[in-house]
Amino acid sequence: MIAANPVHWSIGLVGYGEVGRILAEDLHARGVANILAYDIKLGSSDDGSLCAHAAQYGVRLMASHADLSAGSDLVISAVTASQAVPVAVSSAPTLRADAWFLDFNSASPGAKIRAAALVNAAGGRYVEGAVMTSIPPYRIRVPLLLGGPAAAALAPLLKELGFAAKVASEKLGVASATKMCRSVMIKGFEAMVIESFTAARAYGVEDAVIASLYETFPGIDWEKQASYFFQRVIEHGRRRSEEVREVAATVREIGLVPWSAQGTAERQAWVADLADAELFGKKGGTEFARSADWRVEADRIIDKVKSKG
Repeated sequence: MIAANPVHWSIGLVGYGEVGRILAEDLHARGVANILAYDIKLGSSDDGSLCAHAAQYGVRLMASHADLSAGSDLVISAVTASQAVPVAVSSAPTLRADAWFLDFNSASPGAKIRAAALVNAAGGRYVEGAVMTSIPPYRIRVPLLLGGPAAAALAPLLKELGFAAKVASEKLGVASATKMCRSVMIKGFEAMVIESFTAARAYGVEDAVIASLYETFPGIDWEKQASYFFQRVIEHGRRRSEEVREVAATVREIGLVPWSAQGTAERQAWVADLADAELFGKKGGTEFARSADWRVEADRIIDKVKSKG
C-alpha cells in the first residue's frame, strides 16, 4: 500500500549522475528518508564519488534496475536519452502494483509512448516528465511538464515533494514534444555559438562579430552566454548529443528531415570527443581548462583542429 503522504514514500532514482544527485539532496532536505538509487557506473572504477555522495545523503545503492523498482513507490528515471526505453524494459517486471514511474528523460514522444506501454502493462502508473530548462540553477524546482493519463493525479504529490510540476496534457507525447521542439532551438543555439565564435577567433574577427551581435540582439550578454555554452557542451556534450538525436527523432516522426538537429548532435558529440580524456588528455594533449573565458576553450579547439591538419 503506497503511503498517502509522498514524503513517506520509497523513491528510487535510476541514474545517479548530476540530476540524480541533485534530486537526492533536495528530497533528503524535504524529509524523504527512504531514497534508493541505481547507476550503471556502480561496481566500476568510476563509482567512488557516487558511493561517497550516496553515503552522505543516506541513499541506498541498489544492484539493478529490477531491485530498485521492486523497492520503490515512485521510480524517477533520469538517464541518457538513448536509455529511456531500456530502463522501462528493465524496471517494469518488478514494479510494485500502482507504483509511479516518472520518466524524466529527454526522449522523443514515440520513445515515451513505448516506455509507457511497458510500465502500464506491468501494473505501474507511467507519467512523462519534460524538464524545460537546465536543472542546476533551479534544482528540484526546475520547470517540469507532465503528460499522460496519470499526470493529473501525480502532479499535486510531486508538488508536496518540492517539484515545480505542471500538467501539460493527459495525452502522452505532448510534454516531450514541447521540450524536444524547444531543444531544436536551445541546443542548436549552443552548437551555432561554438562554431561561429571558434571560427571567428581563428580568423581574428571575434570582437567585430560580437559587436555586431550586440547591435542586432542587445538583450543578450554574448560574452557571458558564449562562456556558458562552451562549458555546458564541454562538460555534458555526450549526454546532450544523445538528447539531440532524440530531438531529431521527434522531428523525423512527423515526416520532416531533421537537418538542423542532426548537425547539432554531431557538433555536440564532436566537442565531447575533444573533451574526453582518452582523446584530449592521455594522448599528449591538454585538457580543456574549464575556463570562464570562452576564448580559452576556443583556442584549445583551434589548436586541436590544426594539429589534425
